Formats: sequence, C-alpha cells, structure tokens
Amino acid sequence: MTGSPPTALRPQHPAPRSLRGLAETFALEVRGDLGDLEVTGVVLSSNTVRTGDLYVGVPGRNAHGAQYAAAARDAGAVAVLTDAAGALLAADSGLPVLVADDARATLGDVAAWIHRTDENPATLFAVTGTNGKTSVVYLLFGILRQLGVVAGLTSTAERRIGDEAVTSSLTTPEASELHALLARMREVDVRAVGVEVSAQALSRHRVDGLVFDVAGFTNLTHDHLDDYASMDVYYEAKRDLFQPERARRGVVTVDSEWGRRLVEDSRIPVTTLTTKPDVAADWRLTVTEEQPTYTAFRLDGPDGRSLATRVPLLGWYMAANAALAIVMLVEAGYDLERIGASLGADGIDAYIPGRAERISGERGPTVYIDYGHSPDAFLQTLDAIRRTTTGRVIMVFGADGDRDTTKRADMGAIAARGADVVVITDFHPRWEDPAEIRAALIEGARAAVPDRELHEIADPRAAFRAALALAGDGDSILYAGPGHEDYHEVKGVKIPYSARDDARAALREAGWLA
Repeated sequence: MTGSPPTALRPQHPAPRSLRGLAETFALEVRGDLGDLEVTGVVLSSNTVRTGDLYVGVPGRNAHGAQYAAAARDAGAVAVLTDAAGALLAADSGLPVLVADDARATLGDVAAWIHRTDENPATLFAVTGTNGKTSVVYLLFGILRQLGVVAGLTSTAERRIGDEAVTSSLTTPEASELHALLARMREVDVRAVGVEVSAQALSRHRVDGLVFDVAGFTNLTHDHLDDYASMDVYYEAKRDLFQPERARRGVVTVDSEWGRRLVEDSRIPVTTLTTKPDVAADWRLTVTEEQPTYTAFRLDGPDGRSLATRVPLLGWYMAANAALAIVMLVEAGYDLERIGASLGADGIDAYIPGRAERISGERGPTVYIDYGHSPDAFLQTLDAIRRTTTGRVIMVFGADGDRDTTKRADMGAIAARGADVVVITDFHPRWEDPAEIRAALIEGARAAVPDRELHEIADPRAAFRAALALAGDGDSILYAGPGHEDYHEVKGVKIPYSARDDARAALREAGWLA
C-alpha cells in the first residue's frame, strides 16, 4: 500500500533539500552513497511514503520500523534514517542509511529542517491540559476567522486548514506529519495555527522542532495514569511546554494547585486566568448566563480592560475555554477591543465536534454527545447539564479498555451522584473483557449511591435507546465518551459506529426529530 492516509495533509509543492546537507547539519553517520540525492518529505510509516521521502525507522511495540525499509524503497523513499540496530535491518534495502543515536528524538528537528519550519510566518498557539484542549483550539480557530485571519488547527478530532479538514488519528500528530502540515499551511498563507498538545506528544517528541508563540494550560485532573506513574509525573510532562525551548509566552488557568504550581515552575513569561472569585490572577472570568445553547460571560483583565460575550456551548467550563483562547490571542498581540468588535452581539462563532454537542431538536429530551472520558470531565458536564435541566438527567457511558483503570470507580461514582439514571454500556473495550470494565463502573456507582437507578446494557445502540425510552420533555441525556469518533474498537477491530449519527437516528425513531 502506498500514498498518504486521509489523516495527512502535506505540502503540494515541497522544495527539495540535499540529503548530504541534512547529514552534515545533524552530524549523522552515513552508510552508503548519498551522491546528489534530495529529499522532499519525511515519514514514519512505510505505508505513507511518497517519492522523494526520507523514511524513518524507529523501534515499535511489535517490530523495528527499519525492517520495512525495502517496502519504503519500493514506494519511492530515497534514504532511511534510523538507529544503529535499525541500520543493520535496513542494509539489504540498498538505500543509503543515516544513523542517529535516537531517530525518534531526532525526527522533529529533521522534519523542521526538511520542511523549513523556521520560515513559517504563522503565529503558533499550543494548548495543553487534561480537559478542554480541543475546545480551546476550536475556539481560537473560530475567533481568528471572525477577526479575518486565515487559520488552521490540529486537534484530537481533525486537522483543519480553513474549510479543508481531515480526520485525526492522534491527539497531536507525529513530528513528521505536524511539520508537513505546517508546510502545507504556509502554501495557502495560513497566519495562525492552534495545536492541541497532549502530555504524550511532549514525552514522545511529537512537537520537537517547534517553538510556540503562546502556550495555554487548561487544567490537570486524573487521567493517563497508565502512561504516567503518578500525577506528579503526568504534570512534569505538561510542564515541559512552558520552557523556553518549547514556547515564548504562556497563559495558565490557576483555578487549581496544579496551575499555580505551573506558574512557579514556568521559565517563560506567564499570564494567569481564573474563574474563581477568591483566586488572584491577571484575568478573571465571570459567567453571567447559562442556557442549553450558549453561555454568556465577562472577562476582566489588567488596566481595566474588559470584554463581554458568549460562547455557543453549554457550561461554565466552555466559557473558561473561550476565555483562555481570548487571553492567548491578547498575549499574541491581538487587541482586546478588536476581538470584542469582531465577535459582535452573537458572540463566538465556533463548532466543536462531539464536545457537549447538542444533537436534539426543540421537542423532547435534550441530548448531548460528549467526548469526556475522565472523572473531572463527567463532573463538569453533569453539573452544567443539571443547571439547565428542569427534569431528570440521564447518563449513558462506558470506559476505555486497555487504558487507565484507576479512574473507573471515580467515573461510576460521579455519574451516580450527578445523574438521576445511569446507563452503563461498552466503549472501546479493545482487548479487555467488556463485562469486567462495566463491573468496575457499576461498583463505583453502587458504592457512591446504592439506590441510584442503574441499567447495564452492553450494546451502545440499545443502551442509548433505553435511555431515550426513559426520557421525556424537560429531561436531558448525556452520552459521554464517544464524542466525534466514528468507530467502536473491539479486539483490534474498529467497527463503524458514530454516537452522533446513531443518537439522531434513535431520536427520529422515537418521533423527536423530523
């Protein structure tokens, strides 16, 4: 298989660079004859090689990527970059081999050199934190477009250049893909880019070769303890973004101790933001109105500056995400008054796929599809829905298999405390026994609220329809977990399934949607 998958956006007119110059720039050992060879791209997967690419072979979970060097050659690769062990595996391909001590750690800088990232005029925004990253990136994108700025983004949901979008496979793309994406954006005069940066992206070199103009921090809550040994280690991965090697300026939400600790540990200039009246910060958010379809707020900053607007999304936390986006723009040099004027009476014009996304109509229960799959995400979304619901709150959810198991009891407990009815179903069991995952969630729910009405329904389609059958006018249903995703992963197979499409179909079946 050759050619790029639908998740890749690459420059259409790449400028060749000398392989010999690459080797000299990074002091790479050369095995074979480079001659006058030139390179136009760089990839990590032999399945995505295009003619003129440098193929990078790194150790993987099941095999060393260098063993696919011959396949990369057949697809058009001109050389291989790998480590010493990989060089032996790639020798029979006949391609010249560039050898680095750690090819993955070198990849970001190499990709930046090949794609001339330092020549990109776009302002780069990075957003990190446990929850809210995707929302802030989309809100940045929306506000920038209202300001008349040609913008791009890369998030858990998609990569987007103006109106062009492709589905994402990773929260933050591999460095090879990210630099290619930025090069494509440069070709179409993108002037600002929002990048969702996960802890794993920082730990695994996915944003190497970049220095962001402004980095933003949302929060840090219980998640990813399958990848990180403790919350402190998880925090340290996030903290890396707020160093001069990664970013020039930062905006930090200081509602929690983690945020306040980050301000202390940051080695770049930092501006602070809070949503709490008793926490000191440079900027303060005050929510002024909460409705199922929007949240209005006022943002007050230094020197008496202020902005009142609204975001077309449910919940105070979405207002907080919008406030973070606005302050990041101000730190990048955009004028607050101009931002306010561009937003106008209707506020921020932004669509965030699968984030507290209301998919129901004017009749019947209000239905939200959400990507949240951590205890804090459950807590905040349930609280926001409760504030705007006159009837009962019904929650449908499951938990990821082969992921952090330590949060499952808390997820069940928070669901039981925050919803009137809980429906537990399967959500990406992967290689785990789905019954065991459901049992852990049920145990957490029962321990928290023993008499909570609870239904265990393995099939997510049936689970949502059972929840819908229990709901009526004035009630709300939160279907948490799948968000924007379009598959259900079981034993290594991704089965097509869109919670948004299925829930809309169920609403039509019930007569609530035309």
